[in-house]
Amino acid sequence: MATGASHTTNSRLQMDYETKIFPHTGGYGRYNRIVVVFSWFPNFAVMLNLFSDVFYTLIPDLYHCKPDPKLLPSTFLLSNLSRQGYLNLTIPWVEGSGLSHCELFKYPPNTSDFSDNVPRVRVSCTHGWEYSSVAGLQSNFVTEWNLVCSDYWKIPVQHISFMTGWILGYVVFGTLCDWLGRRRGFLLSISLSSLFGVAVCLSNSSVVFLLLRLSQGATLAGVFVSSYIARLELCDPPHRLMVAMVSSIFAVFAELLLPGVAVLCRDWPVLQAVATLPLLLLLSYWCCSSVFPESPRWLLATSQIHQVKRSLQEFSTRNSVCLQDEIYPGETLLSEIDSVYGEDYRPKYYSVLELRRTRVIWKNCLILSFTLFIGTGIQYCFTRNLHSYSTNFYFSYFLRVITGALACIFICLTVNHFGRRGMLLLSATLTGLSSLLLLALTQYLRGGLVLVLSVMGLLFSQALAMLSAFFACEVMPTVVRGGCLGLVLASGCVGMAASSLMELQNNGGYFLHHVIFASFTVLSVLCIMLLPESKRKPLPDSLKEGENQRRPPLFLSRPDNLPLLCTRAPLSDYNPDNYSRLVSATRKMLTKDSLPYRIAVPTNPPLLSGSETQEQENETLRETAS
Repeated sequence: MATGASHTTNSRLQMDYETKIFPHTGGYGRYNRIVVVFSWFPNFAVMLNLFSDVFYTLIPDLYHCKPDPKLLPSTFLLSNLSRQGYLNLTIPWVEGSGLSHCELFKYPPNTSDFSDNVPRVRVSCTHGWEYSSVAGLQSNFVTEWNLVCSDYWKIPVQHISFMTGWILGYVVFGTLCDWLGRRRGFLLSISLSSLFGVAVCLSNSSVVFLLLRLSQGATLAGVFVSSYIARLELCDPPHRLMVAMVSSIFAVFAELLLPGVAVLCRDWPVLQAVATLPLLLLLSYWCCSSVFPESPRWLLATSQIHQVKRSLQEFSTRNSVCLQDEIYPGETLLSEIDSVYGEDYRPKYYSVLELRRTRVIWKNCLILSFTLFIGTGIQYCFTRNLHSYSTNFYFSYFLRVITGALACIFICLTVNHFGRRGMLLLSATLTGLSSLLLLALTQYLRGGLVLVLSVMGLLFSQALAMLSAFFACEVMPTVVRGGCLGLVLASGCVGMAASSLMELQNNGGYFLHHVIFASFTVLSVLCIMLLPESKRKPLPDSLKEGENQRRPPLFLSRPDNLPLLCTRAPLSDYNPDNYSRLVSATRKMLTKDSLPYRIAVPTNPPLLSGSETQEQENETLRETAS
C-alpha cells in the first residue's frame, strides 16, 4: 500500500514540475539562461562538420584526362601546337560539355595525319585527371582519389554512409541519453566525435575516409540530440520556441561561415582540422560541469532522488533562490521530495521499446518522423530546379542557407501565436502545393516562376523539418524523449540520404522521386490533424502523461481552452496535499535531535489496544491540523 501511494504522489509531482518544482528553483532564471547559451555552441560545431561534407564531395566544374604521349604517334612534335591545340588533339570534344571527362584519343603508331579523318580509337584515361579548382578548395575527397568516371559511384556511397552514421547515432545515443543522462550522453559523444574528427584528417584512402566519416557522423548525431534535449528541458513554455530557433540560427551561421573557411583552408584536411577545432574546445565541458549540468527534470522523472536534490539546490543557489531549511523545515520542497519518495526509492530507466505498450506516443512519433522525412527528402527536388536555373555552386548554396534563415524567422513569428500543429499543417500544405505545381506545370512556366516556386518550396520544407523536430521534443515524455527524438531525427536523415540514391543512379529516377515525395506531402496533411497541441503546455514527463495528450480542435474559439490546461477547482477547502505537508513537517520537528521537546519513541509495547492506539493517533493529527 505504501508503494502504491508513493507512485501516485510521484506521478503528481511529475505532472506539476512546471508549476510546483521549476518555480522554486528560480524558473527560467539567470543560470538557466547561461546554460542555454552554452548549449548553442555544440549546434554550431555539429553543423560545421555536417555541411563540410558538401565541399568534400563536390565535383569540379571542369576536369579532363591528362594527355598520354604514349597514345600519340612517334612523329608527333609537341612544339608545333599550343596548349589548347594539344588538348583538342588528344582529348575528344563532347558537344555541350567541352572536353571529354573520361576518354582520350589513341592514334595509329606510324601516322603523320592528325585530322579527323585518321582512324582514332577512344580509350579510358591512363594517367589520371586534371581538375579545375573546386568551390573554395584546391583539393577535396574527389580530386584526392580521382573519384570520377568509373569511380563516380563512390561519391554518393560516401554520402549515404555518412547519413547512415547519423541514423545509427541518433538511435543509439538518443537511447543512451535516456539511460545515462543528457550530460553523460553529451560528453561521450563529444569525446568520440573529436577523436574521429582528428582521425579523418589523417585518412590515406577513400575506404578509410568513408569508414571514419561514418563513425564521426554517428557521434555528431549524439552531440546534437543530447544538447537539443537538455536545452529545452531547462526552459519554461514561453521560452522553448525562441531557444530552439536561436540554436537553428547558430546552424545557419555555421553554413554561412563555411565557404569563407574553405577558401582560407584551400585543402580538405585543413578544412577538416578547422571544423574539428570547435569540437575539441567543447571538451572543456568535462571540467566545467556548471555550463552543461544534468537535467533535473530527467533526474526526477527517473526517480534519482539524491541527484535531483543536489541539482535543484545548485540551480536554486545559482538563480539566487534559497531552498535551505528555515523555520519550518518540512515546508521546503526538498523535505516534500523526501516524504514522497523515501530513502530507498530506486531509479527506473526506460527505452524506446516501451513504445510497444503505448498508443498516443507511438502515433505522435510515427507522424512526426513521417513529416521530418518529407521535409528533408523533398528539398532535393527544389534544389535540383535551382541547378537548372543556374549552375553556379554558390547560387544554390547561399539560396538554401537564406531560405533556412527565413524559415527560422517564420517559425518565431507564427508558431507561438497560431500553435505548433497549425503551422506544421500550413508548412506541409505549402510545401506540397509548390511541389505539385512544379511537377505538373514546369514545362509551361517561365524560368522566373520556376525559381519562385522552388524557393517557396525550399523555404517551407525547411520550416517543416525544423518544426517537426521541435514538436517531437515537446510531445515526447521525458523518460523516453532521447530515444523518441532520435527515431524522429533518424527518419530525417533517411530523407537526406534519398537524394544520394538518385545521384547513384545518375538521376534516372528523379521524376519518380519527385512524385513519391509530393504524394507523401499530401498524405502528411491528413496525418498532422491527429497530433496534439503543445503550445503553452508543460513537457510531459511520464509515459502516462504522454498518453494523456489529446487532439484539440483545429480552430479554437478561446486560446486557453486546451485540454491539458484545464484545471479542476477543489471541491472543498480541504487540500490533501497541504495536509500531508503539514503532517510531515510536524513529525520532522518533533523528532529532531536539536529540539528540547523531542519526543522519543517508547521501546516498550503500548498498553492500549490497536484500535485505541489508532484513535489516539487520529485525534493527535486532528489537533495538530487545527
